[in-house]
Amino acid sequence: MPQSSAQVTAAEISRIAGVTRATVSNWRRRHEDFPAPSGGTESSPLYALESVRAWLASRGHASAASPSEELRTVLRLHAQSGGGTADLLLLVLAAAGRSPEELTATTRLPDTDLAARAQDDASSVAEAVPGADPVRFKADDAAALRALYACVRAEGGQAALGVLAERELEDSAASGAYRTPEPLADLLARLIPSPPDRVLDPACGSGTLLAAAARRGARELYGQDALPVQARRSAVSLTLTAPGATVTVRAGDSLRADAFPDLVADAVLCTPPYGVRDWGHDELAYDPRWAYGVPARAESELAWVQHALAHLSPGGYAALLLPPATAGRASGRRVRAELVRSGALRAVIALPVGASVPLHVGLQVWVLQRPEPGGPERKSVLFVDTAAEAPTVTAAGRGGAAVAARTRGASRSASVDWTEVTARALAAWEAFTAAPDAFEGEPGVAHAVGVVDLLDDVVDLTPARLVRASRAEVDPAKLSAEVDAARQDLVKTAKSLARAAGREGWSAADAGAREWRTATASDLSRGGALTLLRSVPDSVRTRAHAASGESGRPETRAVLTGTNIATGSGPTGEPTGPYDDTSPVIAVGDVLVRAVASADGPMARVADEQDAGALPGPQVHLFRPDSARLDAWFLAGFLGAEENIAGASTGSTVLTVNPGRLRVPLLPLEEQRRYGEAFRHVHELRAEARRATRLAQETARLLAGGLTGGQLLPTPGGG
Repeated sequence: MPQSSAQVTAAEISRIAGVTRATVSNWRRRHEDFPAPSGGTESSPLYALESVRAWLASRGHASAASPSEELRTVLRLHAQSGGGTADLLLLVLAAAGRSPEELTATTRLPDTDLAARAQDDASSVAEAVPGADPVRFKADDAAALRALYACVRAEGGQAALGVLAERELEDSAASGAYRTPEPLADLLARLIPSPPDRVLDPACGSGTLLAAAARRGARELYGQDALPVQARRSAVSLTLTAPGATVTVRAGDSLRADAFPDLVADAVLCTPPYGVRDWGHDELAYDPRWAYGVPARAESELAWVQHALAHLSPGGYAALLLPPATAGRASGRRVRAELVRSGALRAVIALPVGASVPLHVGLQVWVLQRPEPGGPERKSVLFVDTAAEAPTVTAAGRGGAAVAARTRGASRSASVDWTEVTARALAAWEAFTAAPDAFEGEPGVAHAVGVVDLLDDVVDLTPARLVRASRAEVDPAKLSAEVDAARQDLVKTAKSLARAAGREGWSAADAGAREWRTATASDLSRGGALTLLRSVPDSVRTRAHAASGESGRPETRAVLTGTNIATGSGPTGEPTGPYDDTSPVIAVGDVLVRAVASADGPMARVADEQDAGALPGPQVHLFRPDSARLDAWFLAGFLGAEENIAGASTGSTVLTVNPGRLRVPLLPLEEQRRYGEAFRHVHELRAEARRATRLAQETARLLAGGLTGGQLLPTPGGG
């Protein structure tokens, strides 16, 4: 009989048991009955999973792995034995429609019966993903099936879907299988002037843009993606998050094999693949979609632009995320000129570096509108440069290197202030669409340029160039007053920063680094020292409301996001569904920890008055300490420590923090408070530094713009 492939590493044992790697090493040395390696190498041994679990159970170590971590581990083992995960994507949709009781009963079935039940479940939702191959499960798949059902029961369909997609797509990064950040997706959806009913995304990926359209009220969602696994993932995800919408997703290359040739949509949202030379230039040379000119071989992005316009009803809008080269490359000049001349191009919005992959490039949003026969003449195009205005927080410091390396380049990216970017982009766009001919713009940020002025030899549509050209319109006296006010604010904040930096509240340890006994957050929770509150996944909440016959009340409170913790801002997120009394609400003194590890800003903070009453977002863990036993700032300081976060994180492309595995020193309350006061000071120092950096950048921008624009003059002998 072949040896079982259900083998785990020492690191996975530590995650299962909720202990450190050092503890596992100690077990191996001190306990003769610890399972012997069943594979691997001397330096990287592997252990039989069931033997390890039996050994842990004999010593009272219950599994500390979250259901999603358990699923991640089992999938790796499943892959070792040749099992795939694509079929499991469809099963997520079926499992999400079951009650918790039904899911529990399913996990307890014998292996053969479990495989049969899973096959029946997947077959029952096959119509939701047209074109999917028939699903076949065997008794050998039972471990993966059981883990998937358990994950859906505990954390919801989206959590299970994310783990499956992570496994299925981890080798597909070169194909461009990246998830569009949710704030960016929401921005693109909000650039459509009125909520559309029928929306198409011809390169839908995981369905993030269509989900954003559904949040705005879209009822018909159409998507297509060249990767079959992405198409299936998108169909399942959208069906879970938008149960009231009609979801139709197809696999295939939209340019070469359009799955919806006759579809006329109210809006098109799209993040097409960039820089693809083999997009079908030769075979599509006479395609009727090229109403604005045949795109050059190097201009695949302009092919996607015209594909989007071809699917719009007259007057319908499209928003596409494009690389900056599309705005000025010589090979695309003729198509750009026709887009401008016809009035199809309405706006180009430059985003800050780090807004989306590729993180080192400042991407642009093109807003287009299909011309209406006999419609109004479009005399100008709006250009907005949010890149010069958006404050960012970059990863820095020697200690951040370990986490940054594990996040595959997170240290090179910036944490974009999406509140600021969205506000500036929408304010300019809404004012422009309301009265294009009367739009005055904002110097250095937004400017409407006449069509005639754009139709020169290069037709360069780069926002930074065209917005800067508008600085001559600025009133010198007004700009001088603005610079003076910004400078005074900067001086005041710099003094506050100096005071914060001058405070001393620590000393060197005597002989070496201090060591202490620690406990996991799970241990502290079991002992009643703190409570870990979890947001109810949307799919679970929707299922519960449907089962009870209630729709749940619409929630209007703000949502605190992981980005808010990283940037130090108040709650800015919006709820995505109905909420009820089971939803946790943030209170003063709660400790908030980001659920995805990265080096771009702090990982934890203590909730204050501006956070109280908000809802924790899906990427936020909420700890509520017993103030008689745990100091909140002491807890936040250690929970958010870089080494602690790194040790409690799992995943490959995205590092997910397991809150129960975070460790806290066991110290008397009085000593906790001393540490807590020091951590509070660190928080204040970081906040003052952030504020000073933002004001310094703003003051420098105003001064540089005024000097180069002629509104400000250097004084003789001025320093």
